[in-house]
Amino acid sequence: MGKHTRLPEFAGAPNSAAPRSAKPHVRYYAFLSYSHKDQALADWLQRELEQFRVPSTLAGRLTANGVIPTRLAPIFRDQHELAAADDLGEEIEEALANSHFLIVLCSPDAARSRWTNAEIDVFKRSRPDGCVLAAIGAGEPFASDVPGREDEECFPPALRQRYDRRGRPTGKRAEPLAADLRGEGEVRRMGFLRLVAGMLGVGLDELVQRETTRRHRRLAWLTAGSIAGMAVTTTLAFTAIQARDAARDQRREAEGLVAFMLGDLKDKLEPIGRLDALDGVGTRVLAYYSKQDASELSDAALLQRSRALSLTADVAYLRGDLANAARLYGEALSGTAEAVRRSPDDPRRMYDHVQNVFWTGELARRRGELETAEKAFREYKRFADRMVALQPDDLRWRTEAQNAEANLGIVLYAQRRFTEAGPRLEGALRTIEALAAIDPRNLAYQEPRIQVLAWLADTRRAEGRLDEAITIRERQLALLATLAGDERSVTFKQWTIPAHQALGILYASRGRLDPALAELRQAVAIAGGLIAIEPRNDVWKRFAANARIELGKTLLVAGQREEATQQIGAGCALVAAAPAGSAAQWGSSRTQCLSARARISLASGRQGEALNLARQAVAAAQNEQSSDRIANLFSRAAAYRLLGDVLLANGDPGSARRAWSSGLGLVPSQVRERPSEMFEHAELLRRLGRTAEAQALDGRLSRMGYKSLV
Repeated sequence: MGKHTRLPEFAGAPNSAAPRSAKPHVRYYAFLSYSHKDQALADWLQRELEQFRVPSTLAGRLTANGVIPTRLAPIFRDQHELAAADDLGEEIEEALANSHFLIVLCSPDAARSRWTNAEIDVFKRSRPDGCVLAAIGAGEPFASDVPGREDEECFPPALRQRYDRRGRPTGKRAEPLAADLRGEGEVRRMGFLRLVAGMLGVGLDELVQRETTRRHRRLAWLTAGSIAGMAVTTTLAFTAIQARDAARDQRREAEGLVAFMLGDLKDKLEPIGRLDALDGVGTRVLAYYSKQDASELSDAALLQRSRALSLTADVAYLRGDLANAARLYGEALSGTAEAVRRSPDDPRRMYDHVQNVFWTGELARRRGELETAEKAFREYKRFADRMVALQPDDLRWRTEAQNAEANLGIVLYAQRRFTEAGPRLEGALRTIEALAAIDPRNLAYQEPRIQVLAWLADTRRAEGRLDEAITIRERQLALLATLAGDERSVTFKQWTIPAHQALGILYASRGRLDPALAELRQAVAIAGGLIAIEPRNDVWKRFAANARIELGKTLLVAGQREEATQQIGAGCALVAAAPAGSAAQWGSSRTQCLSARARISLASGRQGEALNLARQAVAAAQNEQSSDRIANLFSRAAAYRLLGDVLLANGDPGSARRAWSSGLGLVPSQVRERPSEMFEHAELLRRLGRTAEAQALDGRLSRMGYKSLV
């Protein structure tokens, strides 16, 4: 630290200086370490800490940090406490050893200060179980990890790495509890309260509520004393003012708690995937705003209400309630559109708005309303480009522009405009990989990168470029593997299920059964682990059902009928338990379940049972409501082909031929067929004796390297 004191040359080692005179033992509540260039902020922080009175309802409580005191004093600062010290280095060591907490006032100057870093090192070596807190006054944490931004780093090196129980640095990254003091007024006050909450071991929301209540009581007593001698009319006037101010303070308190619920609390709940807890957050926030006139909400309140609507819509979507999700996203969209209208050049408001624009388009895409979806995604792109134009150096807005480009590629893929979709997705991937290279730890770059790789792989598969699709899927899974240990691993694990399944299908389409089975088993295992965390997550259950049925179909081809029967049975049990009103999401799964069971029965010689199941599969296929109308037609055609095969096995060739003809009649003309659809088309032609046409399709499939085993 660049002050008038000095640490021993070897921090944490016994000092070899001459014996010192005896000094009284002093216990400090916290040691404040800082650079002398940040002295003004250090003065303020020490003053606020030592003057802070812990609410009486909290004092004396036992928390993980010990018994909560009534005051946070004394606070050690070397330039004040050591003015007359005769051995400055050892005095600092004693102060560090006798301090309950080490508070580091972080800034670029502190990060470069030899003395600040040494004080952290001494504390961590001598007090490996001690608590180190970071108060950020300027700069950015871990900016030194980003090329070109090293000068913005505010965490000293010792603060950025973990120490083991024996006080030795491990070289591993540490994540200290941090409070942000980089604002003024209420912003700095909230950062200060976050720091105090960390020291006391209580939740920020509890501390905010207690302090606000105490502030209201103090204000009430002061007001009562001031109006005691006034006339009645003056008293009434002050009472009205007090009521107005109290209401305003209560509103600020409530909105502060709302911000906490939609910020820190939501961020802690999302990684563990608990939908009930997330739903509770959104519902409580909406209940608060339901008592207020929406037209009179402040800008901040309007945005918070929209975020709460978006959160409850997210939960409805994950539970499979798409109709309710669409309604909630629509309400959120109205709120963010009004916020943008009030401040048309604010990129942050545009950001909130485009999230709802995206979901409006995404749900339209899932309903098969592709023109509506394309319109929404082009609107998303327009806003994203505007955000970049307003703040070209902000990487978040460039990420949104990439997301918009990717979503346009996805809706073009859904329209089977594969040659247009591919370049859009490739361009989006180049952009996001460039951003990810700048900041590899930023999940805002890694998440869309994973998704774009998935869609690009599907596009290559649809074009018949199977080996390219396999390579891209392998890249996607390798990236997911690097993120498996992240705090948001639940989200990443969710994405690995369809990724492993898609790669398994690709391997099978190239005739590689063993790796196909390995990938499908992995998908099943991951899905089972997630369902154990949150059994009500409809998306996870649908992923699990599809993976099990696909594994069962592949096992049947491999001659492993017993395990195939088990996997298909388990997958079909999940399908049978699907929530009511979920036909759009589960329709294809029902068809696949019935078809797979029919194949098992047919292979086992139970022709009558197979016939009943095949007929049910045709009926299920006719009721499919997925967003891809053409895929629905091919699903029905495949069900009719199976029905014809079962009818033939039952000795009814005439009915079999009629079933195959019905299937062929569903195949649309002048449509870009995917390889699996091309195979289905060829098989129907072959069964009806149209061999030349079937062989023409076989030739195209052969050139792609396609080998249908399933």
